[in-house]
Amino acid sequence: MRNVLLLIQRFFNLILFVFLEVICFMLLTHARTLQGDDVLSAANTVVGLIYEKRSALIYYISLDKMNDSLLNENVRLHKALASLTAKDTVFDLHSKLPTILASDTGSTASKAANKDTTSKHTLEYAEYEYKTAMVINNSTNNVNNYITINRGSNSGIAKGMSVITGTGLVGWVEHVSAHYATVLSIMSKQQVVSARLKDGTYGFSYWDNENPTQFVMKDMPQQIKVKPGDSVFTTSYSRLFPPDILLGTVIKSVFNKHNGYYQLYLKPSVNFRNLQYVYVVQNKMIPERKQLEDSSAKK
Repeated sequence: MRNVLLLIQRFFNLILFVFLEVICFMLLTHARTLQGDDVLSAANTVVGLIYEKRSALIYYISLDKMNDSLLNENVRLHKALASLTAKDTVFDLHSKLPTILASDTGSTASKAANKDTTSKHTLEYAEYEYKTAMVINNSTNNVNNYITINRGSNSGIAKGMSVITGTGLVGWVEHVSAHYATVLSIMSKQQVVSARLKDGTYGFSYWDNENPTQFVMKDMPQQIKVKPGDSVFTTSYSRLFPPDILLGTVIKSVFNKHNGYYQLYLKPSVNFRNLQYVYVVQNKMIPERKQLEDSSAKK
């Protein structure tokens, strides 16, 4: 107790000053004066700034949850879109030949044929499953570039699955461990992609190793109508990639006088130097298609 009294005695003037300042501040804020309004305005400004910084901090801390939520929502939308684009409706026509009737006189007559009937069928030629993954390593300066993601066989990732982002095609899974997988990027010399123009003309696109910022489509026919800015998409011919995934946009077309074909230069739609999250896509009907096509090729 004696120490407390000594402390108060030592700092008595300071304590008295602070006490009087608090009383003056309370009187000013409760008084309807110009000074009181100024004090309240200043206090509100300070409190507002504190609340704003607190909200910004909470928002920053919750970014991971928000990002996961957006990724899951994108996966749901991708699945919904795939369920529509991977189906086709066909109509089968059923027609009956007229029935031949024999009369008592030995002559024949035909009975009018029944009306033609049609039946409607929905054919499903793909069933896609999307999984989100985070990029933890990425190379862009090699002849063959690889991307490492943080999901492996324990998460259902398997070799041959395609990898995309919200902006376009990335590559396909080549090696898988229990918790990780490496993806062969389309920015690789050994990666060739079946691609099509908006008018349906298809060809093969590959990375231009001499200019790492672009892709090339060779031997395009003279009758194509293409201009800079036109989009190029994947086709359904590939067993690796889903169809209609954006590959890039046309930068320019160069006519080769020696063979009479155009060569198109494409700007990739994906920024490979800023990959953070990707979608791993599995087509559950590919094994059936692969088995059929492989058995047909052997004959």
